[in-house]
Amino acid sequence: MNRYVFYFNEIDKSSLASVGGKGANLGELCRIPGIVVPAGFCVATSAYRDFVNTSREFAALLKTLESINAESMEELKAAGERMRTHLENLDIPAPIQQEIIQAWRKTGSHHAYAVRSSATAEDLPGASFAGQQDTFLNIEGEKNILDSVRKCWASLFTDRAIAYRQKNGFRHDQVLLAVVVQRMVFPEVSGIMFTADPVTGNRKIVSIDASFGLGEALVSGVVSADLYQVRADKLIKKQIAKKEIVIYARPEGGTAKVELEGERQTAPALSEEQAVRLARMGRSIENHFGSPQDIEWCLADNKIFVVQSRPITTLYPVPKADDDKLHLFLSIGHPQMMTEAIKPLGISVFRTVFPFGKRSPQAESDLLREAGSRLYLDLTPMLEYREARKRLPEMLLNLDESMSRAVQEFVEREEFQAAAQPGKRVEFGLVKKAFPTGFAVLRNILYRDNYQAIDEMNRFIAEQVKENRAKLQEVSGADRIAQIQEMLSTLIPRVVPMVAQYLPTAIITFKLIESLSKKWLGDAAELGNISKSPPGNVTTEMGLALGDVADAVRNYPAVIEYLKRAADGTFWDGLKTVPGGEEVLPVFLSFFEKYGMRGTGEIDITRSRWREAPTQLVPAILSHIKSVRPGQHRCDFLAGKEDAELAAERLLERLRQTPRGSFKARRMQRLIRVHRSLIGIREHPKYYVMQNFDLIKQAILQEADELVAAGVLDRPEEVFWFSLQEIKEMIETQWVDRKVVAQRKEKYEHDAKLTPPRAITSEGEIITVKPGAEVPPGALTGSPVSAGTIEGRARVILRLEEAKMDKGDILVAPYTDPGWTPLFPLAAGLVTEVGGLMTHGAVVAREYGMPAVVGVDNATKLIRDGQRIRVNGTEGYVEVI
Repeated sequence: MNRYVFYFNEIDKSSLASVGGKGANLGELCRIPGIVVPAGFCVATSAYRDFVNTSREFAALLKTLESINAESMEELKAAGERMRTHLENLDIPAPIQQEIIQAWRKTGSHHAYAVRSSATAEDLPGASFAGQQDTFLNIEGEKNILDSVRKCWASLFTDRAIAYRQKNGFRHDQVLLAVVVQRMVFPEVSGIMFTADPVTGNRKIVSIDASFGLGEALVSGVVSADLYQVRADKLIKKQIAKKEIVIYARPEGGTAKVELEGERQTAPALSEEQAVRLARMGRSIENHFGSPQDIEWCLADNKIFVVQSRPITTLYPVPKADDDKLHLFLSIGHPQMMTEAIKPLGISVFRTVFPFGKRSPQAESDLLREAGSRLYLDLTPMLEYREARKRLPEMLLNLDESMSRAVQEFVEREEFQAAAQPGKRVEFGLVKKAFPTGFAVLRNILYRDNYQAIDEMNRFIAEQVKENRAKLQEVSGADRIAQIQEMLSTLIPRVVPMVAQYLPTAIITFKLIESLSKKWLGDAAELGNISKSPPGNVTTEMGLALGDVADAVRNYPAVIEYLKRAADGTFWDGLKTVPGGEEVLPVFLSFFEKYGMRGTGEIDITRSRWREAPTQLVPAILSHIKSVRPGQHRCDFLAGKEDAELAAERLLERLRQTPRGSFKARRMQRLIRVHRSLIGIREHPKYYVMQNFDLIKQAILQEADELVAAGVLDRPEEVFWFSLQEIKEMIETQWVDRKVVAQRKEKYEHDAKLTPPRAITSEGEIITVKPGAEVPPGALTGSPVSAGTIEGRARVILRLEEAKMDKGDILVAPYTDPGWTPLFPLAAGLVTEVGGLMTHGAVVAREYGMPAVVGVDNATKLIRDGQRIRVNGTEGYVEVI
């Protein structure tokens, strides 16, 4: 026989299936010393199940919910009303009624009660569900208690609860409902306490909202609350609200709104001592549950009661620090144009390729920490150097202006400066090592002929890739994974000496062209065209090559139709069977042979490459055919080169008209020549790394095939859920814990929904500093990276494989990496959520001469697809017009 009622002292976190998240948490709270919980009991999920099973129609009604469109308010409202009406008119079986009334009498029939829903998917670390079901306050009497329990059951199908489950992937028949019946407290003050600052995420700050009367009014947002913040048992902030309304319990049952008058409206709800006492209790509760908590509390006769605690599900995970010092972590994904979650193998590979902070060359870097399935760089060791604190914010302007502002704000904090080592200086030996590179850059700027640099770089990459391919083919098994670790550890050290003398030269000359133009002429009017269509940029060449593919396809209607329905697994075989397929096949194969290792989010080795998922490029090819004339992409590139030459000549002519003009023109001509000959090398390092990543991925999947054949793995792709070292051990032992795959998949799916911050401290504080630039009211601010102003239709594109663009549209995207290059010939402007002066989208935008603003927070949410917008790439803002 089912048991239908459990008292709080009989339940704990293991009772989740029986009493739901809220009930289980109340049982845990009763076990914490010093925490007072009002008495009560839970009506178990078995009661709900037996209640709904008395209905013949319930199962059919439940099934209809699966087919409704949760985006349609009318459908949602009608479906929810049907479910609730049906349940509210259903009789509660007698055995259930008897147990509820017996527990009510034992807890005290003369008391008033709060009756709250407690779902089995509620108050969990991954999904809060808070507020999705109903609560009934100040309930008295046997009949009213039973009616409120039934209404709670029915509230499992409020419109908001149905929509929330649909959005978060919970099946309606999998979520069961318990009901908490808890003795009412009639407080003078009540509120909510967060054991981490819910705005900044700082785990060291307890944030308390407090108001007079019942806390339900504060939770539902109908009354204002005072704010108290406590850190280390000290009140650090007190913000008193104007409290015009209070909700009190009425003696006859229910609640009533009461208007406050005079000084009572601005009287503090809590004393300093009460706020600190609350914060201490919050820390005890947090320590018990092991994670930051959202706690409902109330104060009566100076006694604090806790009526609920749940995990705070909105906080971004904190990167792990190895000591108690304050650390600053910067996102690796933002400057790398990849802010999406990364699987464990992708994280392991990137930590191995990163050359600093390693115990051995083949180990994973300790300076890179995983948090929320993203990578964060611990900047703290670098910030110990005075020069780094001074120069780093300036350098970061080239990568991400918001990051630069965050670092500047952090190093100026008193708490950081007090802990920093002001006298720590860079060792002379390190400076000495940098001298040759510095002299090489100086030679490049002043007199060296740099025209061979691109060819040198291309030869270097080809030779290294050939050598590494041979090395991987010579070994197998665990030795091959060891070879991969060795290869990854050498990628950056080998390419840096090649790039270090050229890329800084290109950046410095660009800055010099800008600063000298402003100094000698008062403006930098020609700067926007100077960088157009430079020679040798591998990413630009890739975009041009894809345009050639589109031109080859446009002459064959059958191929165009085939591409619209093509599948990755049969792409090549299917192409050969359609009229024109054999003719375009060589052009396709040539493109994929050279660029097939590229893809979106390519720094994650587990992401599909174009070679593996060729249909990713179909939307770009079809958009090109629709919007660009045959050969126009090549003509546009040549036109950009002419624009650059004309801009240079205009600049030089203007300089000649100034005092000592001949001297100035010669100096500027040299800077322009050097800049244009070397800026194309900007994309080569990533091109080099991605070619090697492709070799490594193929080798790992070959080993995964062997593990599948041996029965260790079910599918080769399961290897993506393990680190390199774990794969090596898996091969050696021929065994793996299969539960790890499911656990890591679940974590990844949860993390994928999070929005990663650019900068976060070891205390969990997300640092954001607004730009200081003045912009028009309502405009979205960002970093100006490619000058000019353009108006046009916004094309908000979240995934390259879903891209649909016409010539002249403005591309609005979370980020752009080389995988997005096929869209640039179509775009008239660019807006991204991440980026800086020298990140991919900015560089390519300048090459194409299109206005661009990057680092626009939430651009893909605030700008709707199809809206007309104005992009001001000179001042750095976007207007919706």
